[in-house]
Amino acid sequence: MKCSKTSLHRKTHRIPEIRFEDQRLTSFAGLILFQSLFTRIGLKLKLSNCFRHLKANPIYGHGFTVMLLIVHLLLGYRQLQDLRYYRDDPVVHRLLGVKRLPDVATLSRTLAGMDTCSVEKLRQLNRQQVLQRMEEMGLARITLDFR
Repeated sequence: MKCSKTSLHRKTHRIPEIRFEDQRLTSFAGLILFQSLFTRIGLKLKLSNCFRHLKANPIYGHGFTVMLLIVHLLLGYRQLQDLRYYRDDPVVHRLLGVKRLPDVATLSRTLAGMDTCSVEKLRQLNRQQVLQRMEEMGLARITLDFR
């Protein structure tokens, strides 16, 4: 079923208040903390900028797809088919800013639309974010373990 962008995306600006006495939180309520982090570092915009050069403009953009993969990994899932476990979770929808998540076929098509330039820009963004955080921490020494 083909859906319009406006029927899928929504704006989310306010971080929900967490109250532990109320047991209405979903299994993925911890994502609210990541929503705050992602907003603070402007991750959605930075991811979208990595794909501005692509001519195709799918309903679920390339930046959104990468953001969904990040959330997917944060939740502990490794296969795209595992999306079914949180497809209807309102906290995940809120974090990603959509009313409905794409199916696995849509994700696969969007990933196939990425080119080597996109991958290089994502690597550059990743490198930049890591180095920026390390610089802010002001560490005197860093030990790297390569295996």
